[in-house]
Amino acid sequence: MDSIKITDKLKKILFDDIIEICQFANQYSIVVKKQRIVDIMRFLHDDPELDFNHLQDLCGVDYKDTKDYRFEVVYQLFSIQKCHSIRIRAAVPEDDPTIDTVTTIWEGASWHERECYDMFGIVFKGHPDLRRVLMPEDWEGHPLRKDYPLKGPKEYWRGFQEVLQKSQEYRQYETKEI
Repeated sequence: MDSIKITDKLKKILFDDIIEICQFANQYSIVVKKQRIVDIMRFLHDDPELDFNHLQDLCGVDYKDTKDYRFEVVYQLFSIQKCHSIRIRAAVPEDDPTIDTVTTIWEGASWHERECYDMFGIVFKGHPDLRRVLMPEDWEGHPLRKDYPLKGPKEYWRGFQEVLQKSQEYRQYETKEI
């Protein structure tokens, strides 16, 4: 099934939940309301005609001051058996940066949701282990937000001195080039 047919089918079924449909370079994205993301994703996964059984990617986007909502969670879905794909984008407002987890549908979403939480501060409600995955646990802020300072936090991360100390200590194990 091509992207146009998938989009047409979803327009009929998800009419009340669609905010916008975008097309660029023969690819379609459907922007949906976050409140029903699990129901929408469950339908896309379970419908035999669509069969989106693979979550290729999940990431965040910060639209600071350019859209009515600040963030999006972007889901790139693929059907291995049907060999088609679609992009679903959920609008997430700045004053409530939360969305339900889709780990109950695709277990592999866990890592992606943790990364999105870590980098953007979007909280995935119901996630089985939502904690930082790239930055240290005590890191302050979310580095991919557009208002994150370019030079990082005002003060060094609390563990910075310990890392410097360890690097000096471990230099004794470096090998010399021949």
